[in-house]
Amino acid sequence: MPEFLLAPFASGTPISPGDVVIRLLIAAVLGSVVSWVYRRSRTEFIASFPTTLVLLAILIAMVTQVIGDSVARAFSLVGALSIVRFRTVVRDTQDTAFVIFAVVVGMACGASDPRVAVVGILIVSTVAFIMKPRTSGRTSSPMMFKLSVRVATGQDLNQLAGGLFDGALSSRRLVAIETTKNGIALETSYVVQLRNGQNADDFVRALNRLEGVQHVAMTSLEAEEATA
Repeated sequence: MPEFLLAPFASGTPISPGDVVIRLLIAAVLGSVVSWVYRRSRTEFIASFPTTLVLLAILIAMVTQVIGDSVARAFSLVGALSIVRFRTVVRDTQDTAFVIFAVVVGMACGASDPRVAVVGILIVSTVAFIMKPRTSGRTSSPMMFKLSVRVATGQDLNQLAGGLFDGALSSRRLVAIETTKNGIALETSYVVQLRNGQNADDFVRALNRLEGVQHVAMTSLEAEEATA
């Protein structure tokens, strides 16, 4: 068989353990830089996402070294990794871009070409900071919650808790309204964000003390998506 047909299926030159360690450490360091850029250039995000970016860079560096120059290994790994499913949906297209960013950095480190990763980090970081949304001097808390409040059908929730909402929340988005208790109660659900310095426990207690409020539930979106 011609040599050019056998070349793609060769195992390639073995990598020494020292080179493996160095490449993975470089991937960890540069992945941490990617994570830092993500945290500094985004106003809200899921708390576990920055750590995911670091781990992703290291894992992709490992995968790149396992594949080497072997096309057969590449197809085998594609088949094996295709069974992996992410349970948390990436809601923002910029988050998807940072996932790809971490993947490319990991591939560059695994292929022993960290120069591409360093130059890419410098350029992407510059663009990310330049295009970061401006927040008029106020930084929003990254933690988002789902808030459910139940009141009697004849009660107006905005009238009961409007002042508390305005004082404690930096954002509030209505997601659902439904009747409960055989139609005698109304449950309203929001996606909310607390103002800086506000405590979720204190907010729930204050809301529950309002006359007319029957039930309050507040869950972080991260926890809810993890169990979905």
